Amino acid sequence: MEYYRTKDIKYVQYLLGHKKIENTDIYTHLVSFENEEWHVAVAKNLEEEKKLIEVGFEFVRYSERDGVAIYRKRK
Repeated sequence: MEYYRTKDIKYVQYLLGHKKIENTDIYTHLVSFENEEWHVAVAKNLEEEKKLIEVGFEFVRYSERDGVAIYRKRK
């Protein structure tokens, strides 16, 4: 699940404590990236950001032009 979230096999290797990347690959090759659909939400203030984070949204970027923070969560 961490590999699906981050797409960083070296980080997952570290988390699992594997010395060889081949051992990590045994687990990560089962991950499918076919469903790349997201729920997207924006927060205009700290309270809205807090609510989004509490329900599992992750920060994507801040739009200076619109003054909002953009968040996403997998469908």
